[in-house]
Amino acid sequence: MHGYLVGLAVAAVAVGAGLGVAAVAASWVPPLIRRRIVRPRLWGWGALSGSLGMSLFMFLGPFHGPDADMTPYAMTGMALFLVGQALQMLGQHPGRIAKSSHTDGN
Repeated sequence: MHGYLVGLAVAAVAVGAGLGVAAVAASWVPPLIRRRIVRPRLWGWGALSGSLGMSLFMFLGPFHGPDADMTPYAMTGMALFLVGQALQMLGQHPGRIAKSSHTDGN
């Protein structure tokens, strides 16, 4: 059963990283979420960092075994995952538009 869980985890992280690379490189996001994503490159960086963080957490934490020496690295991976999720949320909101100093004379 452990092998199946590891395989499923690797597949999930690989899909997330692949979507992140596609969003960063080509501004492409999957059709199911395309309406919600306003800034695809930022969303892609979030997907990449989230995938990296989750893989660090999983493979240095629960899937590695009860090794207390790896706990700080696993928790760093979880923090990186949360940063990635925050970046993905920011990618769904429009950025601030800087006001132009130019006026049209009205």
